[in-house]
Amino acid sequence: MQQGRFIVLEGGDATGKSTQVLLLAQRLREAGREVEVTFEPGGTEVGATIREVVLGTPLDARAEALLIAADRAQHVAEVVRPALEKGVDVVSDRFVPSSLAYQGVARSLGVEEVWRLSDWATGGLEPDLVVVLDTADEVVRTRRAGPAGDRLEREGSAFHQRVLDAYRELAAAHGWVLVDAHGSVEEVAEAIWQIVSKHLEL
Repeated sequence: MQQGRFIVLEGGDATGKSTQVLLLAQRLREAGREVEVTFEPGGTEVGATIREVVLGTPLDARAEALLIAADRAQHVAEVVRPALEKGVDVVSDRFVPSSLAYQGVARSLGVEEVWRLSDWATGGLEPDLVVVLDTADEVVRTRRAGPAGDRLEREGSAFHQRVLDAYRELAAAHGWVLVDAHGSVEEVAEAIWQIVSKHLEL
């Protein structure tokens, strides 16, 4: 049996990842592929508990990185790897790239150190394709307007700008594909589909 393909959508907060994950999964199913949709942190029962701590509790940066790695280890063991081994494509809202951008760069823990932790947590599993939704910080701020969100969403503008800059720099170094997310939902979805369909040779 052919292994499924692992596709990750990434980007800062309020860049539209969750919406685009669902739209991409729909297009893949229409193309005849079986798809598992998931997310981090919190894509398992154990992960949901970890997510509450990570997003709701003041944490030391290293504690934050370790908790997210624990969530990811369970996520891979329980959801991602079993689906891939059954030939099911997995589309995930966030994976290791998030840790590299948020904890490695924005939290100043070091990209190499965070990568080693994540690589150990996942048993070396890497996505087949990482698509980063790239949006200017001023646009993201307008989308975040309203009631205060979780702990990470409440970080200041300087933090979120570091995250966005980190994604751009890391994308160039790691072969992730940047997609301009300033267009309409439909325009962004089509841009993502063109990249994914070409990568999967659909």
